[in-house]
Amino acid sequence: MKIKEIIAALERFAPLPLQESYDNAGLQCGLTEAEASGALLCLDVTEDILREAIDLGCNLIISHHPLLFHGLKQVTDATQVQRCIRIAIQNDLCLYAAHTNLDNALDGVNYRIAEKLGLIDVEFIDGKNVTIDGRSCRCGSAVLGYLPQGEDSLAFLQRVKQVFGVEALQHNSLLERPIQSVAICGGAGDFMLDAAIGAEADAFLTGEMHYHTWFGHEQQIQIAVLGHYESEQYTREIFREIIERTAPALPLYDTDLSTNPIHVL
Repeated sequence: MKIKEIIAALERFAPLPLQESYDNAGLQCGLTEAEASGALLCLDVTEDILREAIDLGCNLIISHHPLLFHGLKQVTDATQVQRCIRIAIQNDLCLYAAHTNLDNALDGVNYRIAEKLGLIDVEFIDGKNVTIDGRSCRCGSAVLGYLPQGEDSLAFLQRVKQVFGVEALQHNSLLERPIQSVAICGGAGDFMLDAAIGAEADAFLTGEMHYHTWFGHEQQIQIAVLGHYESEQYTREIFREIIERTAPALPLYDTDLSTNPIHVL
């Protein structure tokens, strides 16, 4: 199967017009007319990820975060991004990213987080319908779902920490009421905190929050910050499911490498 056919399947699930204006999702590098020899699934593209793909015989790397957020004026060995582009071109690797379009898609990143937590009746908080190539697509930046039974706030936070393998879970003061409704925005999602409060969520889960955003919400909503990488780690599962339906014979590999640049001592 040609790489362009795999990309088409990814874009049917998460159309590129769903991405945010600042984003650069989509094809990053490479020729899509080539036959796919295998695909490596990851969150970030690094030099080690590229070498892993080469060792596995893959000519396609599908990441959540785009390698290229900004234009390059030169391609040398000066930066990690430039080095990665040189390695990719030298080895005929195709790089593709599904980023905020996958965050905003129905059954995308936030739905997968909700699934991991066992939430039910999950819907977009800010959902809207957009028409893309004559097809109506439901999308939104965050979701709201419900626990089957209310949970004590400490028990809920401990379960979140366990489910996502978080070394240090950041949270505000413990909520003194049961948690049942949970709002979710993976990655850097504090821009959706007010919407979560407006939706009367008991808890808000995200990957990153600015310091001053934490203030003033004591006993209003339980905030939990997982870490950016931890909140998006299951994107590879979504990639795998899409590709397996389209190209069941294609060798697929989840990276063996953690590309999380943040370590907790």
